[in-house]
Amino acid sequence: MRYTFAIALARLLRMGVRLVRPGGGSALPGLFLSKLAPGLLNRVLMRFPQGLVVVSGSAGKSTTTKMLVAICRAHGLRVFTNPSTANISQGFFSAIVEQSNLRGVIPGDIAILEMDEGHAAEILMVVSARQVTLLNVLEDQLDRFVDPANVSAKLLTAAKSATRAIIMNADDQNLVYLALEGGSALAETSWFGVASEVLDSAKNGQGIAKTYRPILPRPTVVSEVNDLQGKVVSVSTPAGQTTLEMPNRGLHFAVDSVAALESARRLLESSFSLDLATKTLNELPPVFARGELVEIQGSKVEFNLVQNPTSFQLNLDNLSGYPERLMIAIGRDVHDPSWLWTVDFSGIKRVDVVSGFNAGEMALRLAYAGVVIDHVIEDLDAAMDAFLSLPEPQESVRTVLFSADSMRRLRRSLGFTSPEEVER
Repeated sequence: MRYTFAIALARLLRMGVRLVRPGGGSALPGLFLSKLAPGLLNRVLMRFPQGLVVVSGSAGKSTTTKMLVAICRAHGLRVFTNPSTANISQGFFSAIVEQSNLRGVIPGDIAILEMDEGHAAEILMVVSARQVTLLNVLEDQLDRFVDPANVSAKLLTAAKSATRAIIMNADDQNLVYLALEGGSALAETSWFGVASEVLDSAKNGQGIAKTYRPILPRPTVVSEVNDLQGKVVSVSTPAGQTTLEMPNRGLHFAVDSVAALESARRLLESSFSLDLATKTLNELPPVFARGELVEIQGSKVEFNLVQNPTSFQLNLDNLSGYPERLMIAIGRDVHDPSWLWTVDFSGIKRVDVVSGFNAGEMALRLAYAGVVIDHVIEDLDAAMDAFLSLPEPQESVRTVLFSADSMRRLRRSLGFTSPEEVER
């Protein structure tokens, strides 16, 4: 009964927010509950019989977590997760508001959560994780982390909390150094990676942040991407070789898939079935706004989220051909738009519509890159109306690249309010 009143009030708040703003209510109730019952999160995470599994890093957390959760559920586990991708403390409290009973109890065998690289360390200093998967360290928005070394330090704290297994990217020198600094505390590490010939064929590789330190030998890899042709990826694991057809394009999504397979193999141990995992991933839709294909007013539109210089670059690199219709929307979440100037826009020649709170900053960057801009419309709804009114593309689909703030606002205004409604 200790948390009943707080959870009940948070649920009423959530209902109220959703009456005013359909699809909303995923943040404020969690923040409210975290203030009323700050100890609830730790209590919930410590009660799962098979413990807590954490996926963190600069990019790929949502896709890797969705893949890992799907594989575990296919193997019969009842999993508590955060499908809204709200990966900081208030997001976890919001998941509790939605999924627990009034006593703060969530039925399930295990918790598998993506955690923001800046928040995981704080949470995992209190609650130990059974397993931690670290994907990468990328150049991120400077106003968040200042330097990739700060991200590495936080991820080291997260890795040290693992009691059973650590899974890391062997092609990221930041993580290789992290393992060296962690010493015996990180002894149970499994490494995944990408074969050199596949990595070399990608224009910007995985976009890993440079360490500017002597190159350490690549650790022995147990699961690896051996080939990538469009959306088809070949992966070798200790359980055998498999081929996956991903819902998304790009090497970064192939890396997410091998990370998920190795994480599932370590977690499920002898019960892991590569055939079942392969079938699961071949049927799994993307995370919303990560190569999500939707239909709006009879027109197909592909949504792609860009969150930092590297994710923007990799999404540009992996546009399907040259999109005949392209919209870019940069919102309020880009507090320091200077990072837009580190992205190479030479691969595109024209943008139909630029929108969002930082539309002016984005348009200025594109103009300096010699990109032709047809319309700059700050209001997202008006921008989307203008974008959809353009003639239908003949050889591609309409494509939208947007930051997280613009993504949330635009999807909500279009009626895409559930993270689970995405289709393959």
